[in-house]
Amino acid sequence: MAGAIDLSALKQPASAGGAGAAGPSGGVEVTEANLEAEVLVRSTQVPVVVLLWSPRSDASVQLGEVLGSLAAADGGKWALATVNVDTTPKVAQMFGVQAIPTVIALGAGQPLSSFQGMQPPEQLRGWIDSLLKATAGKLSGGGEDSEQVDPQLAQARAHLEAGDFDAAREAYQAILDARPNDAEAKGAVRQIAFLQRASAHSPDAVATADAAPDDIEAAFAAADVEILQQNIEAAFDRLIALFKRTKDDDRTRVRTRLIELFDLFDPADPEVIAGRRKLANALY
Repeated sequence: MAGAIDLSALKQPASAGGAGAAGPSGGVEVTEANLEAEVLVRSTQVPVVVLLWSPRSDASVQLGEVLGSLAAADGGKWALATVNVDTTPKVAQMFGVQAIPTVIALGAGQPLSSFQGMQPPEQLRGWIDSLLKATAGKLSGGGEDSEQVDPQLAQARAHLEAGDFDAAREAYQAILDARPNDAEAKGAVRQIAFLQRASAHSPDAVATADAAPDDIEAAFAAADVEILQQNIEAAFDRLIALFKRTKDDDRTRVRTRLIELFDLFDPADPEVIAGRRKLANALY
């Protein structure tokens, strides 16, 4: 998950449910449509444990059952999400999975801990307890005692959870128009705009840009696709190289797009720091 898009500014309603279907252990099944809502957004409220599994793997199924039992016993203190690597390979690729089963824990949109392979139930219990201890008081929490949510934010979040990006973006933009400093709305509009744009590109965008390296629009599309594929450094390097070859208005366009892409991530992300440094060097 290194370099994963940072959706930590967004929040999820208190309910642990969602639009995803049940996975092998009762957790929410993650798809490309609900990844943001069920994993990154949800993890701003409670820790989310993501199981990357395959029905072809007995160890995966067994691990899912144990995690499901632990999640049920803990009564919403953390959320379980499952990714079937056979049916959702793009999501698995985004998590950088190299073996199954793999388990990744997230909090506030960021990876916290991970392991591969089956673990004894008592070790899993200890791992979960350590996760809860590490995030205690640092997330927004859940349950009936959660603070009242602004109705406009609740509606925007509901659209996002349902995967209706058009409606979610419109709702968040309305909030931002009324409250320009609203951090959640600002982050949501930026992230949703990128996801809509990037997901509309052709899968061949990278090859097309490689064949025409000075085509600015092709390079923009390729960089978007590379970020979706978690090739963050490649996306930044592509546009920095193009920046060096362009002049005047074209040069400004490329720089503007680079800054826009940098802003999708945590400023402390090593790849963002490296990208900004390369861009600064290219300016002189």
